[in-house]
This record gives sequence, C-alpha cells and structure tokens, in this order.
Amino acid sequence: MFSDFPLPRRHTQPVRVGDLTIGGDAPISVQSMTKTPTADVAATTAQIHALEEAGCEIIRVAVPDARAAEALGAIKRAIRIPLVADIHFNYRLALTAIAQGVDKLRLNPGNLGRVEEIREVVAAARARDIPIRIGVNNGSIDPSLRAQFPFTPEGNARALVESALRHIRLLEAQDFTAIVVSLKAADVITTVLAYRLMAAERAYPLHIGVTEAGLPPEGLLKSAMGIGQLLGEGLGDTLRVSLTANPVEEVEAGWQLLRALELRAGGVTLVACPTCGRCDIDFDPMVRRVKERLAPLDRLLRADGRSLRVAVMGCEVNGPGEARDAHVGIAAGRRGGLLFRDGEIVGRVSESEIVEALLREVTAVVDGTHPR
Repeated sequence: MFSDFPLPRRHTQPVRVGDLTIGGDAPISVQSMTKTPTADVAATTAQIHALEEAGCEIIRVAVPDARAAEALGAIKRAIRIPLVADIHFNYRLALTAIAQGVDKLRLNPGNLGRVEEIREVVAAARARDIPIRIGVNNGSIDPSLRAQFPFTPEGNARALVESALRHIRLLEAQDFTAIVVSLKAADVITTVLAYRLMAAERAYPLHIGVTEAGLPPEGLLKSAMGIGQLLGEGLGDTLRVSLTANPVEEVEAGWQLLRALELRAGGVTLVACPTCGRCDIDFDPMVRRVKERLAPLDRLLRADGRSLRVAVMGCEVNGPGEARDAHVGIAAGRRGGLLFRDGEIVGRVSESEIVEALLREVTAVVDGTHPR
C-alpha cells in the first residue's frame, strides 16, 4: 500500500542528530517541543516520554537560563530520542548545553554578539559533532532588514531568507556546514514562498512548519496546508506541527500528514464513511470507539514500521469496495454489517457486535493469527 517516497524529494546534504539522520535519503522525521519548564527535569522528561510513545523522533527544549542549561544532562540520560537545545542570545548557554550532551543546537549565531563567541560555540559543536539549526521566524526578523522589503507575503519571505542567510554565512565563515534551516511564518503563503527561495540558495536540510498556527482545528488545517504544500513540492526533511495544544497532538498530526502523502509507512490508517441519509446505524459513536481502541495499536505498528488499513463504512454504496480494499473492514447496513479481511467476506455481524468483531479481526491480523 505504501511506497518509499512516491513524491519527489529535493536532495539535501545529510546531517546527523544523535542516532538519526536529517536530509539525504533519510525518512522525513517528526519533531515536537516540550511545554514544561526545562529546569523541572521530572516534568520535562515525563512529557518527553509521552511524546516518545506517540512517535516523536526529535525533541526540542527551551533553554532560557543557566538552570535550564544545567538540567539538559539529566534529561538527555532519561530519554531515548535526540535532544535539541533552543538557545537565544547567550553563547554561554550554548556551551553548557554542548557540555551536557545535547544532540543539536537551535541557535542563530548573529544574535550572539561578538565573532569570538560564535567561534567558541562553533568549535565546541564541531568537537562534539553537533549540528546547528538556523531558525528564523517572521516575528523575529531584524527591523532594519524588514524595512528593506515590502510588507507582502513575497517581501516577508525574502526577508526571512535573507535573515537566515546572514546567520548561515557566519557559520560558513567558520567552515561549519552541519546546518539545518527553518523559515517559519504564521501565514501559509509566506512560509511556502520562503522555503522555495531557500531551496534555491542552499542544499541544507529543511525543518518545515507553520509557526504559531494556533488552536486545533484551525491550527491543524493551517499546518496541513503549509506543510502539505511543501512536502508535495519535495521540500522538507523534518517537520513540526506547531499547535497551541498538548504536544502529543503535534506528533500525531505530523504522522498523519506523512502517512496521508505516503511519505512514511507504519501505523493504522482508518478509512471511515462520512455518512449520509442512507446510513441505518448509529455510525459516528461507533467510529469514535474504533479510533480510540486502535490508538495503542497505531503506535505499536508505527514503531515496528508496519502498516494496517482499517475501513469502517456505513452503507452498501461505497462500503463493500472500501472494506475489500482494506486489510480489515466492515461494511455496515441495516442492523449489522459484513466483516472483510484482505478482500474476502469472513462473517456477518449484528450492529451491537460490529466494534468488537472488527477489533478481534484486527488483533488477529497484527498478531499473525490471520497473516496478511
């Protein structure tokens, strides 16, 4: 069902982040950022563990002060995924983060001040083989630079790219090229234009996303439009769906985006009828129960790189066809439905039995009792 990278991929230089690769031929990875005070090691590691379970592959933490920087070592030792330190303005925090064993810095060197400070950070990062992400947001562009471009989506995109290039050149002047780049705005058009422009300038891997997208569902829709557009054009090596919500929702959304575009395999794809006047059963609550019960299995299969398509359909028009196309499916009708496995009818069940019968069949397929 899934193929490896069916959409075109822009070739970028690979960058190692811990035991994970960004760019090159590596799969597009899913990131998030903690929303706890980083100095609170227990709370931060607990949130990271929840994100790991959800499928997060890289985690970033804010490092606003020395206490947060000094907590990074304990956090790093307690988690399984690469740890990124998000640092602004203070080069000493970057040096402490490197010494604490982080796997990557998010740092804009032009904000540090003196060239000597940049050199010291670059030397420490090079010695530990730690890459640096240049991350420019539309809200943090230097006012003198912004004034050089019109306040339009295209002008804002050009300002984002020029701002990023200023930081990039500072690293390149130190012969440091283990770089990842992000250019984010709160609007989709500016974001897409900025990444297109940057892709023409450098071959560094791109971390993509729409920043400050807001609450779900609006934030999900905005992120899907921006990230989906970029991925469809072959741009993007790693992503974050930025939501004003539990970061676990960011990870789930990121995986759903990649699966929808068939850029990553693994997990459960649930196909469900939108329903209409032909539906004779109480359909919506049934689908919600199925989705809730499939959530742990989705994460298990995602971790194993296995994919499963489950169809829950509500009438005889499209139901049998979608159910046949799934690994496991139900085509519901009046007072019951037909249960399918790999295109074949394996039973007829009553309405009250649909959810449990479907889940038993799914479990049997996953466990190998009914191998695909």
